[in-house]
Amino acid sequence: MTPEGALSLLMGLLAAAVQMAAPLLAVSLVTGVAVGLAQAVTQVNEASVSFVVKTAAVLAALAVLGPSLLGLAVQYTRASLLAVEHVVR
Repeated sequence: MTPEGALSLLMGLLAAAVQMAAPLLAVSLVTGVAVGLAQAVTQVNEASVSFVVKTAAVLAALAVLGPSLLGLAVQYTRASLLAVEHVVR
């Protein structure tokens, strides 16, 4: 395997990881900011409220986006397994 091929596989891995993690992280970020703002306005500073709301939002996003995220994971896995024949040569 050439260094370019190894770098290509690594770049594919990083791209797939970012594509799968970014939507869930974005949901968590937006929910955290919204809950923090609501807590600041109501002066209710309880850490468990933020945790529970963010967890519920991420689980809901995972339920909605799960099939497409799984499709990305399967697509990357197939591409990696197909690249094995080039690595072994």
